[in-house]
Amino acid sequence: MSMDARSKGWVPPIWLLGLCNLPLGLYGAVMLMTLPQILAANAVPEPRIASITAIGLLPGFCSFLVAPLLDWRFSRRTYAIAFTVIAAVLQFAALMFVRNLEVLTVCLFVGMFAVQLNVAAIGGWFATLTPVEKKGSLGAWLNVGNGLGFGVTAIIAIFLLRDLPYAVGAVILSLLLLLPVPVLFAMASLPADRKLAGESFRSFFRDIVDLVRRPAVFWTLLLFIMPAASFALTNTLGGIGHDFHASEKLVGLIGGVGVTIAGVVGALMVEPVLRRRSPLTIYLWVGVLGAAFTLSLIALPLTPLVFSLAVLGENLAQSSAFTVQNTITLRTIGEDNPLAATQFAFLTSATALPISYMQALDGQAYGYGAAAGSFLADGALTLCACIILAIALRIARGRGVAA
Repeated sequence: MSMDARSKGWVPPIWLLGLCNLPLGLYGAVMLMTLPQILAANAVPEPRIASITAIGLLPGFCSFLVAPLLDWRFSRRTYAIAFTVIAAVLQFAALMFVRNLEVLTVCLFVGMFAVQLNVAAIGGWFATLTPVEKKGSLGAWLNVGNGLGFGVTAIIAIFLLRDLPYAVGAVILSLLLLLPVPVLFAMASLPADRKLAGESFRSFFRDIVDLVRRPAVFWTLLLFIMPAASFALTNTLGGIGHDFHASEKLVGLIGGVGVTIAGVVGALMVEPVLRRRSPLTIYLWVGVLGAAFTLSLIALPLTPLVFSLAVLGENLAQSSAFTVQNTITLRTIGEDNPLAATQFAFLTSATALPISYMQALDGQAYGYGAAAGSFLADGALTLCACIILAIALRIARGRGVAA
């Protein structure tokens, strides 16, 4: 930990830092679980619902382009709090405009943009406060915060909106996004770099080029953009529960309680291993084991029990992969890095790419072979990517150009 950062105030324990990532899961659950149910109940066609949520997910790819603002003029604490408040306001607006699909889409997009910038701000901020030996734990707990936020919201959101006056439920859901704000107010924060915004952006793109030339960052990007451990089936299974004769109640229960448990367990079980082995190696092993699990599902009958097993297993694997991704990203950021938030945003944006294209490929495969087609496509492509990367990584390490 930087001594300058320590002198600026209180540094919370690692688990509390991780729970500051709750807004990502909270907002994601409302956008991906709750609003689609409400729109379907309002007779909005499924293709339109899918296009709305797809637009809402776009900031996961593009928000890093404005991330240099997070390292300019104001502290990362200021940006983190401001974007959390903006996200809460826009989530409330989205919930209130469910019958105006154009306004709803804009609110979801801008709100998710704010959420992603909040994630970048706290990621860069916390990385500079955390010593290298604890960054694996921080990566795990950031994923726990995301998973808890998503799982709990997936369970309670529809009840809040249906059992309370709708506007009251929307207010409560939006206020939940502000839960980390008191912690952010109280903790240590370094002042921002005072250089001009133009200099910040020029520095960003120059530094990104320099970063990609580094072997560790190059391998990080290569692992993140290939489907080595994306486990995009987590976003597909909820829509095909009927293939397994699973009731809506079971789908909701597994999507809430089950995913929360799998997310927390997946994050925490891989964290001790990160202390002893290379994160790159662990990432590939997570991909191989997860792919083997996915392929094994093809041989099982389409029953509610198998559906539950599939959802839990895929989320367990994805949570483990996300934890390793967080750790790799955090370790590339040193202490007192003036562009820490920018660098965090750039690297994490790469992780969103395979989730998107693998989800599209899984969907196309479903059209040919139903659930078995999706399992085969996802598992086979993941396994092939892991094998190719393992061979390339071994060659690179033999030549001394990879960690």
